[in-house]
Amino acid sequence: MDSDGGQLGILATRDALKIAADKNLDLVKIAPQAQPPVCRIMDYGKFRFEQAKRDKEARKNQKTVDVKEIRMSLNIDTHDFNTKVSHALKFLQSGDKVKVSIRFRGREMAHTHLGNGLLDKFKEAVSEHGVVEKQPKMEGRSLAMFIASKPVK
Repeated sequence: MDSDGGQLGILATRDALKIAADKNLDLVKIAPQAQPPVCRIMDYGKFRFEQAKRDKEARKNQKTVDVKEIRMSLNIDTHDFNTKVSHALKFLQSGDKVKVSIRFRGREMAHTHLGNGLLDKFKEAVSEHGVVEKQPKMEGRSLAMFIASKPVK
């Protein structure tokens, strides 16, 4: 392919290199696995610069998803629970994931089933804005569950 975008047809490598050298440009393989290989005459430095610029622009428009953590204890009060739910809803609406964890202390380790019940209650409270991404699982002395925001329709 020519620097103007026109087709030059099938050429010997030597001829293509000569044409590129005459125009002070580079011969770049676009599809080396094709038969015959597809090459293009272009300014490779300018091409790399523009590609880097496009990649940087694409990275700028990407949103990174943060994981926010909400910690609760097994014997949390109703108002405190509602406050934690409202914080989780705020995180989910801003597009972040939420890790809800319950820390068990001392003899509470014998009652992990109560923690599952509390996380189920939490799951119901945020079900309008989030879906459970990772079911509740014991991690040492804490029970953790991950909630991701629902995709916007």
